[in-house]
Amino acid sequence: MKENKLAELSMEFAVDIINLVRQLKENREAIISNQIGRSGTSIGANIHEAQYAQGKKDFISKLEIALKEASETGYWLELLHRTNYIDEQLYKSLSAKCTSLRVMLIASCRTAKENAK
Repeated sequence: MKENKLAELSMEFAVDIINLVRQLKENREAIISNQIGRSGTSIGANIHEAQYAQGKKDFISKLEIALKEASETGYWLELLHRTNYIDEQLYKSLSAKCTSLRVMLIASCRTAKENAK
C-alpha cells in the first residue's frame, strides 16, 4: 500500500513538473527548466524501477537515487522561486509535494535496509 502511494505521488509530481517546464519554456527559461525537468521526473522513474528491482540492494539503490533526485528538485524549485520564475503559491505547493516524497523515500529506504539485515 505504501509503495503504491509513493508511486502515485511521484507520478502526480512528475505531471506538475512537466507543466512547470512548459510554463518556464514559454517564458524562455531554458537552463533551469531542463534541469528540473530531468530531476523532477526522474524521481518517479526510479520509484517505478524499484518495483521491479533484482533484489533488496537494487531496490534500495533505486529508492536512494529517487531521494537524491528529489533533493535536487527541491533546490531547483527554491532557485526558481528566488529568481521570480515561480510565485510563492506555486513554490509552496510544489515544495510541499517534493518534501512529502523525500519523507516517504527516507522512510522506505530505512525500512528496506532494516528488512535486508
